[in-house]
Amino acid sequence: MSGVLRREPSLDLLTAHAAGMRNLKDPEVLALAAETHRVLVSHDVGTMPVHFRARRDAGKRTPGVFLIPQGLDIGTAIEELLLIWLVSEASEWEGRLERRPL
Repeated sequence: MSGVLRREPSLDLLTAHAAGMRNLKDPEVLALAAETHRVLVSHDVGTMPVHFRARRDAGKRTPGVFLIPQGLDIGTAIEELLLIWLVSEASEWEGRLERRPL
């Protein structure tokens, strides 16, 4: 995420570490992102989708979630996130689970 901030310092981006969420389980991270109206960016392509769907199916508010595989080139990941930020609003992604790259 630091690469994204270097490219666009005005981006309202909060890392899990900075938010004190580093040791939280996926359901807790999803709940916090939903409560604070944030879009979640995660490398957890294994369990995050499972918890996202469980939350959604339970009728709970779900944040927008972007899944970015660990193996994706960092430059590509940065470009993807910046493009999304430039052409959309966070509210447009609420309740959506998206895998990247485009």
